[in-house]
Amino acid sequence: MAFVSSGYNPDKPMENRISDIGPQKFDAFYPPVIGKNKGKWLYHEILEPGVLVHVAESGDEVFTVRCGGARLMSVTHIREICELADKHCDGYLRFTTRNNIEFMVDSKDKVDALKKDLVDRKFDGGSFKFPIGGTGAGISNIVHTQGWIHCHTPASDASGTVKAAMDELFKDFQDMRLPAKLRVSMACCLNMCGAVHCSDIAILGYHRKPPMLDHEYLDKMCEIPLAIAACPTAAIKPSKVEVNGKKLNSVAVKDERCMYCGNCYTMCPSMPLANAEGDGIVLMAGGKVSNRISNPKFSKVVVAFLPNETPRWPSMTATINRMVEAYAKGANKYERVGDWAERIGWERFFDACEIDFTHHLIDDFRDAAYYTWRQTTNFKL
Repeated sequence: MAFVSSGYNPDKPMENRISDIGPQKFDAFYPPVIGKNKGKWLYHEILEPGVLVHVAESGDEVFTVRCGGARLMSVTHIREICELADKHCDGYLRFTTRNNIEFMVDSKDKVDALKKDLVDRKFDGGSFKFPIGGTGAGISNIVHTQGWIHCHTPASDASGTVKAAMDELFKDFQDMRLPAKLRVSMACCLNMCGAVHCSDIAILGYHRKPPMLDHEYLDKMCEIPLAIAACPTAAIKPSKVEVNGKKLNSVAVKDERCMYCGNCYTMCPSMPLANAEGDGIVLMAGGKVSNRISNPKFSKVVVAFLPNETPRWPSMTATINRMVEAYAKGANKYERVGDWAERIGWERFFDACEIDFTHHLIDDFRDAAYYTWRQTTNFKL
C-alpha cells in the first residue's frame, strides 16, 4: 500500500520513475559530435604528442588533447579541470584508465587556445598542472594504488614512488621517441591492486618479514578464527600465550609459510606487517596485455629488492631510467619491452640495463598445460 499511496502504478512501472539513484546512463555524457557518430568512426591519427584527431564517416572530426592527471586529486584541482572543460569543450571531458584527462573539441581552430591554456597553468613551484602528452610510442601516466595515504598494508608508497619515477621519465611523456608504447605501473604490496603483473615496467612494494604479534591486545581486538581463515597459506594457527602472568588466547605464525600478503592484518589490527627494514621495492619488466607481435605476457622480476629511499627513491628511479634508455636504444620499431627482451635473450637484457642477475630471478615454472592450453587471444590455425 505504501507504493500505491506514493503514486506508484504497478501496471506502469516506468511512470514517474526516480532516475537519479546510482549513475546515469553513460551516453548522456557524450559530446554531441561523438553521440552523433557513435560506431561510425573511420580512423584516428596522433597529430603530435598528446593531440589526436578522430574522423567519422560523416566527415565530422573530434580533436582530443590529452594531459596528465593525478591519481589522487584535490577538490580545487577538479574544479579547475571542470572550468577548463566549460571554457573550451562545452563542459565535456573524459578520464582514461591511466588517469589522463582528455579534453575534446569539434574543430581544429579550438585546439591551439586549449593547448595554450593547459600549458600556461602551473603550480607555485613552476611545474605543469596539465602537462600535454602520453600518446603513441611514449610513456603514458603511471597507474598506481593507494600507498601510504590510504591503504593499510603497503610496503612502499604509491604517490611518492610514482612522482619520483615520472619526474625521471617526464621527457618521454611529452614525446614519442620510443620504439613502441611503454606502460609503467605501481602496486604498493603483493596484493597488486595495480596492473604490475602485465606492464612493460612495474614497481611493486614488497614485505620481507612476517606480521608482528601484539599478544596483549590481539584477543580483545580481533576475531581469531577470521585472522586464521584470512591466511592463504595456512601460516596462522591458534595459540595460548602468557603476558604479565596472564594466559591469553592469541595466534602463532609459521614464518616459512608466510607470503607477506597482509591479509591477516586486514582482519586483525594486532598483526601489523609494516617494517622499516623489511619493506621495500621490487622491479618487474616485460609484461603486456596486447597480443600484437606476440602473445600477452606476465611481468618478470628483474630487481629482487630495493630499499625505501624516501622521499625520492634514487636507486629505483636510476634503475628504471637505465631500463628505458636501453630499450629505446636496442629495441626494433613496434617491439614492446618483453618482445625486445625475448628477442635478444634475458641474459643480454640484464647486461643492457646494467642490472645484477641473481639466482632468485630464475623463472623455473614448468607445467605441460602451460604449453598446450589455449591461453591467449591470439588466433591458432
